[in-house]
Amino acid sequence: MRSTPTPTTLLITLTGRDRPGVTSRLFDSLAVHEVTVLDMEQVVIRGRLILGVLLDAGADPDLTAIHRAVRALADDLGLDAEITTGAGEPARGRGNLHVTVLGSPLKPAAVAAITGHIAAGGANIDRIDRLADRPVTCIELDVSGADPDRLRATLTSESARQGVDVAVQRGGLHRRAMRLIVMDVDSTLIAGEVIDLLAARAGCAEQVEKITAATMRGEVEFVASLRERVAMLAGLAESVVDDVYAELRLAPGARTLVRTLRRLGFRCGVVSGGFSQITDALVGDLNLDYAAANTLEISDGKLTGRLVGPVIDRAGKATALRRFAAEAGVPLSQTVAVGDGANDLDMLAAAGLGIAFNAKPAVRQAADAAVSVPSLDTVLYRLGVSRQEVEDADAGGLGPPG
Repeated sequence: MRSTPTPTTLLITLTGRDRPGVTSRLFDSLAVHEVTVLDMEQVVIRGRLILGVLLDAGADPDLTAIHRAVRALADDLGLDAEITTGAGEPARGRGNLHVTVLGSPLKPAAVAAITGHIAAGGANIDRIDRLADRPVTCIELDVSGADPDRLRATLTSESARQGVDVAVQRGGLHRRAMRLIVMDVDSTLIAGEVIDLLAARAGCAEQVEKITAATMRGEVEFVASLRERVAMLAGLAESVVDDVYAELRLAPGARTLVRTLRRLGFRCGVVSGGFSQITDALVGDLNLDYAAANTLEISDGKLTGRLVGPVIDRAGKATALRRFAAEAGVPLSQTVAVGDGANDLDMLAAAGLGIAFNAKPAVRQAADAAVSVPSLDTVLYRLGVSRQEVEDADAGGLGPPG
């Protein structure tokens, strides 16, 4: 029985200074030959081109003619050409995990450590893309052949040693299916803590700040500490809340994050252990879809030092996330939660993707991903959105849905 001849594959690699028309001219030169395109990839870094094309040249190709045509083209364009012959190699696969590495700055030692752990685990890096080069550097690696839980644990430990943020997420359509983001407010969407600012107006800033810090570290039970701090605000004029809101500063990148996600069709919400008098204003300012927070009781134009209604605590934040998702018709697996404190842990765990933003160590350890730079829009990189895509959308005037 006669065996079927094994097809010959050719890998053509062109490198050199980029210019318009390189790709079209290469395929024009190949069009006269009996070859089939199996795979191709092109990368341009600082004007330097790397173009790779994998061809099926059949069982009896005219290799001399193909080599001659490719080298003549390369010489004419001032490029370097390399042609490698193989036999029946499969086309390049795509990794089943996304490993996103974010640093400010991103040092070679960190990249060496991260990629070294991937290789040591028997996994392969199939593709590398840059998502951002300023003000932080973010690269994404498509990885195949890795156990996600084991790789996540290994890289989480290594990221702490290297001073970078690393996230390991499932590949494929999972990340593109995200449709709802819910953010904590104090020290996440906004800089600082509203209750600390109110306490400064009430003359009890030092006492309140200490309780707030201990609460965010998980050392003090949230509901009791909140009631204790709110009680210290008794007698403040209602107008002080508006004054504090006017002084608030959004986290860097907050508007960019919300604007971009709305362009992508996301619903956006906030949930806060702070106060509805603040979150209601944020809803109008940022065009948010949902909000849940505690409500300060006001009587005769003054704060009474009490709250109205149930307290939004750690469990309450997760409940709010579920309620928002139900109202939006979005399964929890397609939700993103962002927070920084211990009272965000249930919400981060309930979401399809929980992101710790400049968070306490215990929160970073528990979250699916972490960001330790001050720009909130770096959350976009965890969703595979590049800085260039954001800038292109802004430059094109692409607005969010009404």
